[in-house]
Amino acid sequence: MMLSRSTFSRNAPRALQKQCSAAGASSRRGMASAATPGLQYDVTESAGVKVANREVAGPTGTLALVAKAGPRYQPVPGFSDALQQFAFKSTLKRSALRINREVELLGGEVSSTHSRENIVLQAKFLSGDLPYFAELLAEVASQTKFAAHELSEVVLKTIKYRQQALAANPDAVAVDAAHAVAFHRGLGESITPSTTVSLEKYLSAEALAEYAQQAFAKSNIALVGSGSNSADVAKWVGDFFKEVPTGSQLQNAASKYYGGEQRISSKAGNAVVIAFPGSGAFGTPAYKPEASVLAALLGGESTIKWTPGFSLLAQATQGFSQVRASTQNLSYSDAGLFTITFSGKADQITSAGKNAVDLLNKVAAGEVASEEIKKAVAVAKFRALESAQSLETGIEATGSALINGSKPYQIGEVAQSIDAVTEAQVKDVAKTFLSGKASVATVGDLFQLPYGEELGLTV
Repeated sequence: MMLSRSTFSRNAPRALQKQCSAAGASSRRGMASAATPGLQYDVTESAGVKVANREVAGPTGTLALVAKAGPRYQPVPGFSDALQQFAFKSTLKRSALRINREVELLGGEVSSTHSRENIVLQAKFLSGDLPYFAELLAEVASQTKFAAHELSEVVLKTIKYRQQALAANPDAVAVDAAHAVAFHRGLGESITPSTTVSLEKYLSAEALAEYAQQAFAKSNIALVGSGSNSADVAKWVGDFFKEVPTGSQLQNAASKYYGGEQRISSKAGNAVVIAFPGSGAFGTPAYKPEASVLAALLGGESTIKWTPGFSLLAQATQGFSQVRASTQNLSYSDAGLFTITFSGKADQITSAGKNAVDLLNKVAAGEVASEEIKKAVAVAKFRALESAQSLETGIEATGSALINGSKPYQIGEVAQSIDAVTEAQVKDVAKTFLSGKASVATVGDLFQLPYGEELGLTV
């Protein structure tokens, strides 16, 4: 039976005082070390579920369930989107309306998202309400109804809106296409099915219910918290998740990089993505911090308001006022994708793309000043530290690491690994990119937009 707020709210002030005191002590210990205080995770296992929590002083907490069930692992298109949309709908115990009203009465928030590899169910709440939301996450994971009327009236319609939004965003279409060219199956699956996919052909309430039993099995999930006492998180997860079936992990073949080119005609706008095999997640064999430093070195988007920025790519594209450029490394459990994205006016994208390839050649030849690389190390370190403080980024990265048997996203170690990157490593990763096959995805006016070969790339 769901705990009432009155049952546990009487102890909330004492628990909150204890939590703040413990977090404060942890913070003081962290100040004496190289690690950032309050951002290190305590890792344990409770009722067969992997749990990570960081004690951060404050009156609110977060608890998230990370499931290894993103599009990479789904059996047919749309399953990950549907599981995300079914989160916090009707369960065997209560209706969607009741869940919404209970969450609102407690002043909390619940949400669901998915990436290429994971589904994340997240709850934010006042610290004393941890037991309620731990039970709610367990109930959503193991007792969602998957009612046929909710599928047809709510879930399918929402996914179709997402399909339309994706089709109207040339940058997103190009990034999706770059993944498909780079990895084919697995990580190459679209983050949301394209509008050409008939969802009714693949999705049924019965099939989703069967898939959910695998997706939310103990072996396939991790619980990640922030703000609460670690012992309390382990206790409530142990109490409420003990009935969740153990199951087995969803499997997918190891990622293999292919490279190549895809061109998609679109009236929504113009975008070109140039991609290379980048760095995997921290703690995995595919982790290469030098890729993050190279991404910061090339840059593109300004970090200073009202200026074009001082990164290499920002300087190289100053003459193209109608082109936006950005560089990033997208990390996954066993691979990464280093992307340079251009969007804007078609005829200017060609020139900007050639400049980007020229910059890569200069980095590979060692023609970039040492000071520029030092600045890039600082920017990459800042981005890593900032992302660790972001609940969404840190929670998914940590949960994914626990599920896949690698190290959680411990911020102190990540910062140290970036600090240790040398000029030679940055030079070598640029050389590796240029000597292999690129993945080029082009969306928009194909008559004007360039082919990869025209940019100086091997595809």
